[in-house]
Amino acid sequence: MPPAVVLVTGVSRWLGGALAAELAADPGIERVIGVDTVPPSPAMLRRLGRTEFVRADIRNPLIGKVIAAASVDTVVHMNISSTPAGSGGRVPMKELNVIGTMQLLAACQRAPSVRRFVLKSTSAVYGASSRDPAVFTESMQARQVPSGGFAKDSVDIEGYVRSFSRRRPDVDVAVLRFTNFIGPRIDSLLTGFLRMPLVPTALGYDARVQLLHEDDALAVLTRATTGDFTGTVNVGGEGTLLLSQAIRRLGRIEVPLPSPTLGSVGRLSRRFGFVDYSPEQMRFLNFGRVVDTTRLRTEFGYTPRYTTAAALADYARTVPPVIAPGTVRSVADGLRSALGRVGDTATAVERRLRPTPPPPGLRAVRDA
Repeated sequence: MPPAVVLVTGVSRWLGGALAAELAADPGIERVIGVDTVPPSPAMLRRLGRTEFVRADIRNPLIGKVIAAASVDTVVHMNISSTPAGSGGRVPMKELNVIGTMQLLAACQRAPSVRRFVLKSTSAVYGASSRDPAVFTESMQARQVPSGGFAKDSVDIEGYVRSFSRRRPDVDVAVLRFTNFIGPRIDSLLTGFLRMPLVPTALGYDARVQLLHEDDALAVLTRATTGDFTGTVNVGGEGTLLLSQAIRRLGRIEVPLPSPTLGSVGRLSRRFGFVDYSPEQMRFLNFGRVVDTTRLRTEFGYTPRYTTAAALADYARTVPPVIAPGTVRSVADGLRSALGRVGDTATAVERRLRPTPPPPGLRAVRDA
């Protein structure tokens, strides 16, 4: 039976808003309710169509009144922050991710109308380490459990969703573990990283990267919301690329740095707001991560239109190269030498920097 009333959290971001708009265009769905802590942009509001936007914080128990009053039968949870800067700091980020999910699940548990719950999760729950298998299947666990940040929050969130499923066995639960999003419109951690003219990487490492095009991500979310799949499924495009290959194909300049220097550059970058890459995300850039998508094609019933290479190529249309391919190596050598000297003092400099006080409330955050 198709859903009648769907509630989507996190509609101020591109992917959440695109899903709400897609569902609102389906005449078989009576109502679509979009929830977020900040209003969508004017362009997103126009795209949302008949979606009813409710400015609400899922950390507040009042979210239960929204679900009960509208007799929501399907909940799609996408309001999960991947960066501390986008949430006002690590503490507000954890509150939104973990406490917000707990409050939302508690509201769903009390609402007899709810019969389907879809979670936008991430393949980051598998972690990233030198001991990882070549390919992760849905039955595998992280060889090195994430110790903090977005990945640790995602592990906790999946645990709460499994507990909810045991308490409400009548509710169909679908957990979608997405690989990194990329595309010309979506604003994700990886797209921000790859837009940098100089892309710092770890010396001696070349991570395997598996990408998912924004259109495929939207199609999977739509099918999960309106379909009957239950369980956990990995979602990613076919094939992989080395990080160095991705950087070259985008016409960027790769600057391999020793790990201590890279860590200092990462901390400075987060302080100044250039790229908000946390330590566990930096580990992903060292070791990479690839997931098996057999279940996506056979049980879930969807084959991504874009491979990893094709998704990167579509994204490349929006990223003008910063330098001609033939001159990348010589320029990179000079920059690596200069950045190496800067990195020697980066740790001392960053200790003297005062972080900017977090803004009040929550801002719109990036898609993971």
